[in-house]
Amino acid sequence: MSLSAVILLVLLFLVATYAVVLYNGLVRLKHGVGKAWSNIDVLLRQRHEELPKLVETCKQYMQHERATLERVIAARNAVSSAREQGDVAALGQAETGLRAGLGRLFAVAESYPELRASESFRHLQQRISGLESGIADRRELYNESVNLNNVRIEQFPDVLLARAFGFRQAALLQFSEAERADVDLKPLFD
Repeated sequence: MSLSAVILLVLLFLVATYAVVLYNGLVRLKHGVGKAWSNIDVLLRQRHEELPKLVETCKQYMQHERATLERVIAARNAVSSAREQGDVAALGQAETGLRAGLGRLFAVAESYPELRASESFRHLQQRISGLESGIADRRELYNESVNLNNVRIEQFPDVLLARAFGFRQAALLQFSEAERADVDLKPLFD
């Protein structure tokens, strides 16, 4: 075998090894996005199971606040539907509605001292608040995973393999401007 053939084989081996390393990195990022989504999904499911208990507890005390309770249930169903479909954009909108509904529910609950004193209400409120914090933390991790994935599949030379093997960008989980704005509590106390 000639020296040029050996050099060519070594170069081909190095290129193939480099391509495998790039490909494996892209696969790892893709699965990181999936794992981050699964982490959010776990908390969304837990919250989905806790909300009916909270609403039922509130119903016992808040007979004339039916519209508030119905909005929370409708928002819960919208989140559930978006989560089951894996629609990140719809999930962001539904989450905004649910968080607004929960905020209103907790604010209205302030008018019911016997509800606030209820052990089950306090427990559920703390549980849901904890889940909300967990969802926020995991949303941040999910968006970081998505960002790493999206940047990597656009960078050269990764973009060549990403296109060849059909790697796709993932969507960030974003909430509306209303979600990020300061909450105006004045109308709740008028």
